[in-house]
Amino acid sequence: MPQALTSSLPNRSHARFWVIFTKKERWGLSWFGCLVVAVIALAVFGLIGLEIHPFLAETHRVDSNNLVVEGWIHGYAIQMAVKEFKDGHYERVFTTGGPVEGSGGYISDACTLASVGAGRLRKFGVPPESLQMIPSREMDRDRTYGSAVALRNWLNEHNMPLHSINVLTEGAHARRTRLLFQKAFGDDVKVGVISVPSPDYDAKQWWHYSEGVREIIGEAIAYTYARFIFQPTESERRGIINSSSSAVGSPKPG
Repeated sequence: MPQALTSSLPNRSHARFWVIFTKKERWGLSWFGCLVVAVIALAVFGLIGLEIHPFLAETHRVDSNNLVVEGWIHGYAIQMAVKEFKDGHYERVFTTGGPVEGSGGYISDACTLASVGAGRLRKFGVPPESLQMIPSREMDRDRTYGSAVALRNWLNEHNMPLHSINVLTEGAHARRTRLLFQKAFGDDVKVGVISVPSPDYDAKQWWHYSEGVREIIGEAIAYTYARFIFQPTESERRGIINSSSSAVGSPKPG
């Protein structure tokens, strides 16, 4: 090839080195394809929106004469807990919970949510002899799990084996509560759960209320974490510090 012709050709290796953008053929969605994908996405999100609240706020009772009430629940849920105790013919009620928020950690059993919940239940008619508070004395990574471990340890210390419990809590917290109590107690104990609906929003249209959006999104994230990520440490599993023998009443073993 003549020298003049060869010198006019670009340096191929040099050209490749400096290339930043390339042009390639690719498949893409047409306007009709975009419409189909949008419709499917809306249908999926709509289905999730309708089903996520019943999923998180489950109520699944098991046959048991032992009722556990999470001490942090609000007044309306406390009244429902009293009704559940009377209608369900329970023999014992256990209240659980750690240090009250803002207290700076454990001060005394009286400054725990277990004590607060027990006082409210007693005020609304639960007999003291049927009531037992089980305070947690540590600010655990997961307070629900820590409360369940504290209850499990108290029962073991007092030689009160249980085969089943029903845990009463609020709204969308229910499924996570049941999961963490089951993790703490293991497969030998049947764990049921009772969800008290919030009066602050319509559960069937939770996305129309700021309270509903906050609760559902928060609990969906928390349940996902508890289900797939949360792994208790050995000390958390054993609950070395989290047990307490403080009592409101003196229920008999059974």
